[in-house]
Amino acid sequence: MLAQSYMPAQDIHIVKNPGNPASPWYPADDVQPVVTPEWTFMPGQLKRWQATL
Repeated sequence: MLAQSYMPAQDIHIVKNPGNPASPWYPADDVQPVVTPEWTFMPGQLKRWQATL
């Protein structure tokens, strides 16, 4: 799920998934780009937090 805001971050909203309008979740498989309504993110541009136990 992606959230978006502009500067200053006063209003934050969830970004719609144009590839699956029924779900706000985006697949992130490190191979395919993530396409949003305004931006396309290549796999090397994605970052994720490591799970800690």
